Amino acid sequence: MEISCIALAGGNSTRFGRNKLFEVIEGNTLFARVISKLSLFDCEIIIVTSEQTNIPRDITYAKSKIIKDIFQGRGSLGGIFTGLKASKTYYNIVVACDMPFLNYDLLKYFAAHADGFDLVAFVEGNKFEPLHAVYSQKCISPIENIIQNKNNARIIEILPQVKVRKISQEEIDKIDPLHLSFININTQEDLKTAREIGCKNL
Repeated sequence: MEISCIALAGGNSTRFGRNKLFEVIEGNTLFARVISKLSLFDCEIIIVTSEQTNIPRDITYAKSKIIKDIFQGRGSLGGIFTGLKASKTYYNIVVACDMPFLNYDLLKYFAAHADGFDLVAFVEGNKFEPLHAVYSQKCISPIENIIQNKNNARIIEILPQVKVRKISQEEIDKIDPLHLSFININTQEDLKTAREIGCKNL
């Protein structure tokens, strides 16, 4: 399956207190860790950022490009929309750039189950992980409608509007039993925990 990767790097790091993408875990910036993992797919990586966000310049992957949010200040939903509009492929892996322990095999599993669906994500009960998912181009129109009709739109609002392949916890447990893939860095405490996890996995 032809696929692209979209990495969202437009957050304001409000809770963290400074630009978290420059923080180092196991010798690499948080940003570089994400791009390095996505590069294993050997496809285009679209990095979506905002006018206000600086990103590290330690990108060595040639098939990457940086674009600015179309809808400024609309959070992750706007970033996903921007990435999908810029993508040349029908299916796209979408992750956030503050996820230090992305699992290539798990992302590949998500992509392998995308055929016939508009969105592939971990959805179980009230749990939804929208920034570790696969989105098709069919998500563009409903996302745009949500953004234009609501000021405080949330990603979860897309679920009733598209055909979703719900990945269960049981499926994830087989590949990533500790669910490290879904860890993201929002606070200084999160960073401390991630560094401790990184040390244990050296």
